[in-house]
Amino acid sequence: MSDLQDTFLTGLEGIKKTILHGGSGNIPKFITGAKVTFHFRTQLCDDERTVIDDSKAVGTPMEIVIGNMFKLDIWETLLASMRIGEVAEFWCDTIHTGIYPLVSKSMRRIAEGKDPVDWQLHTCGMANMMAYHSLGYDDLDELMKEPKPLYFVLELIRVQQPSEYNRESWALNDEERLKVVPVLHGQGNKLYKQGRYQEATQKYKEAIICIKNVQTKEKAWDVPWLKLEKMANTLTLNYCQCLLRMEEYYEVIEHTTDIINQHPGQAKAFFLRGRAHSEVWNEAEARQDFSRVLDLNPGMKKAVKKELAVLSMRMEEKNQEDKNKYKGMF
Repeated sequence: MSDLQDTFLTGLEGIKKTILHGGSGNIPKFITGAKVTFHFRTQLCDDERTVIDDSKAVGTPMEIVIGNMFKLDIWETLLASMRIGEVAEFWCDTIHTGIYPLVSKSMRRIAEGKDPVDWQLHTCGMANMMAYHSLGYDDLDELMKEPKPLYFVLELIRVQQPSEYNRESWALNDEERLKVVPVLHGQGNKLYKQGRYQEATQKYKEAIICIKNVQTKEKAWDVPWLKLEKMANTLTLNYCQCLLRMEEYYEVIEHTTDIINQHPGQAKAFFLRGRAHSEVWNEAEARQDFSRVLDLNPGMKKAVKKELAVLSMRMEEKNQEDKNKYKGMF
């Protein structure tokens, strides 16, 4: 049988499929919520067929849930043409591969054991991601600058229907996601009160991801989008309160600044950022933030007064410390 006969389009522009190893049985049902486990290898279309990513080299297969907005939705289409145990090579034109570097970055970070739920990067919308100058990997930066056709070699291991496995929050549909948010929020608050800050951050983070996943389907700045944004901001600020307790001050400054840039009327964001600045001795920035809090919410006067007293005390201690340090030097 010639290669040509073996190569066919899966009914989509810019895709050619070649079966390298036949699978068994019928094509499984790829319904929304089904969990698909597969190995993949991504290669350039150069003479060397340079390998960009290879799940077998990492040692763990990839898992995606159908209909769950996995960024590279073309993979869902390719997998849906396969049988269990099949190995197939798909040539995909640039219209399908432009987003691959972003997905690859996420997958590599997970493989390196860095936080897989780096939600700022995962869910802030593509425009934001495109604005990043470097993805931190030279080969991906290259592909980002100049998208190329790619070969994906996929091996389908198994397909589990939604009833066959325990669905985590990221595998829920939008309606279920929004129902789970207040539950996670409540669990986070309870853990916070118990002083279990690390565990509370996980609950808040999970709730934020649920909201962001639903939010990406709404038109930015429309009423439904803004409602979700408000929910996400409340959770992010709770998350920042945990980070303050965990002494992650710079991360607090980063998250609160993101909120302030988008929504400059958030008194609580200024308050938390002021506290973080105070902890790292950024006196001018802290004072500026606390004065913004009073402009936006005069009712917080008592809390601000207390924080300013703490700030003055901290600065005094630091100046004294610095003086002693210099004394020692001379």
